[in-house]
Amino acid sequence: MNEEAENKQLIERIKILQTKRNEILSLPPEKAMDRILDDPHAVELVHSFPEQDFYLLIHDIGPEDALPLLSLASNKQWEHIVDLETWQRDRIDIKIVTRWMNLLLEADPQRFLRWALEEKLEFVEFYLYKNIEVRVREHDQDPSEFGDDFFSLDGVYYVRFIEAPAETETDKLSDEQRREFINKLTERLSDFDHRTYQNVLLEATHVLPAETEENNYRWRNVRLAEKGFLPFDEAIGIYQPIKPRDLKKQRAKQFLRSMDYTTMLPVPQYPLKVLKEDNHFTRALAAIEPAALLQQVQTEFANLCNQIIVADHKTIREREALREIVRKACGYISIGLERLSDDEKKVDPHRAAALIARHPLSQIFKVGFGGALELKWRVEKWISQCWFAQAGLRLTFWGEQWLGVLGGLLLKKPLFYDNYETGVLYREFASLEEIRETENVFNQIKTVDELLSLMAINLASPSSYGFLTYKNLILTLWARHYLGLSAKKVQPITLKQFNAFYESLLPGQPHPDAETSRRIPMQMKASFLGWLSEDTGLKDYEITESVGQTFENLFNEIENEYGRVAAKDLDPRYVHLFLLAPKPSKK
Repeated sequence: MNEEAENKQLIERIKILQTKRNEILSLPPEKAMDRILDDPHAVELVHSFPEQDFYLLIHDIGPEDALPLLSLASNKQWEHIVDLETWQRDRIDIKIVTRWMNLLLEADPQRFLRWALEEKLEFVEFYLYKNIEVRVREHDQDPSEFGDDFFSLDGVYYVRFIEAPAETETDKLSDEQRREFINKLTERLSDFDHRTYQNVLLEATHVLPAETEENNYRWRNVRLAEKGFLPFDEAIGIYQPIKPRDLKKQRAKQFLRSMDYTTMLPVPQYPLKVLKEDNHFTRALAAIEPAALLQQVQTEFANLCNQIIVADHKTIREREALREIVRKACGYISIGLERLSDDEKKVDPHRAAALIARHPLSQIFKVGFGGALELKWRVEKWISQCWFAQAGLRLTFWGEQWLGVLGGLLLKKPLFYDNYETGVLYREFASLEEIRETENVFNQIKTVDELLSLMAINLASPSSYGFLTYKNLILTLWARHYLGLSAKKVQPITLKQFNAFYESLLPGQPHPDAETSRRIPMQMKASFLGWLSEDTGLKDYEITESVGQTFENLFNEIENEYGRVAAKDLDPRYVHLFLLAPKPSKK
């Protein structure tokens, strides 16, 4: 068979394995494992899984239930699991090492020993150094000198477990598992090669812990970086914004153009399997040709998700957790495509596909995230000089809705205030429209703040008013002006005084069977606008143009809140849109 025929056969085999993997990842976890184990080429099929996909598949099934798959896995797949599971930041987590080393030992004892001795010896010796104390008996030394805590398999090397604090039942269980695993490991290692067993114990006693841990960490980072899991200080660079005009000046990325190209390295499928969004990015993926470019984009996307995982300090073990990362990456890429398109309102999928072919996904992501970050910076700059902050007021001053929007933008990584529309309070921005919607709310807040800054408001200690908001502040000042009271000093209104204003605000008596609330007369709205114009020095049309809709919404809220409430039924405890003095207590 010539070389060309062999290559075609290999490519065909790769395609078959890829098809099988795609089918398996679409199945429920328990059926996925059965499908793999029933395959006539199960070992080849398992080895064809990218390490990231295999890792998530093991967690979908459950590590303890997935021992048959772990026994078929390659050394690289084992190593990837250990790399992801056994580290907390830059420190080895000894408890987690116990769990995973024990699982791998159970999965295939003989191969585990060979793998540990040939590829992970330094790691294993560091683990033993942290868990056991070793002493060598001299030929004339009585074993009783070591004490009852020491045990030996050969009468020469004596081992004692280093005590670990066990404050809870879980700690006690972990300690039992640790002792059981080390006993099994030492026994099997002694049976495998007793001379090697002795050497490992001896070397474990002379480990330089800081140097060994640092060396293992460095090599772990090298391996993970190849899959997009960059060190944190590099991964965090994914949030460094890029302006659309700056990205357009960059050179196009390189990609393989062969129509017949099939990558010899399997492309991680899990990120794409959980990609359920319908946006500019997913529509662009459907328009990408040739297949070689699509494969490279898929690899780019998987690496981008991994970089976000590191930057966000996430540990991803389940599909749902991965889905959140994928949704975030997909959303900001989609926003980036919108910002890079000539017509942001209508992004052509083929034009978006061309942008993906030209620019790295990570760069497009930065353009998208930059849209949210620039808005965050505007808010932070405004906060430092706005009226409400200088008055000593808190963010709660802006009411629940506006507080939610500002709170999301002031987070370290800005979030969209969803208010449980999709089941969560905050989530990542998913479109340029959401950024603009949030920006519009901020502009309203900013305009109202500027309006308040033009009014000579005399605020006492903000805490003296109870729950003070921009709504009850403005409405109370208006009511005081309407009633001929001092409108500069913010003071609660007595219920008796308020009733006179209330009858003008919502005239008539509410009918118990009325389907609609009473309405605020136009002359009262005109009175409000005239008072604002007089107090701020602005023209009435200027106020209407800038915050007319904001105040119209406020009037609607008054109608909905009090339109069916008679003046005699008002209780200051339940009136939140005006500052009312409490009823005098009856003696």
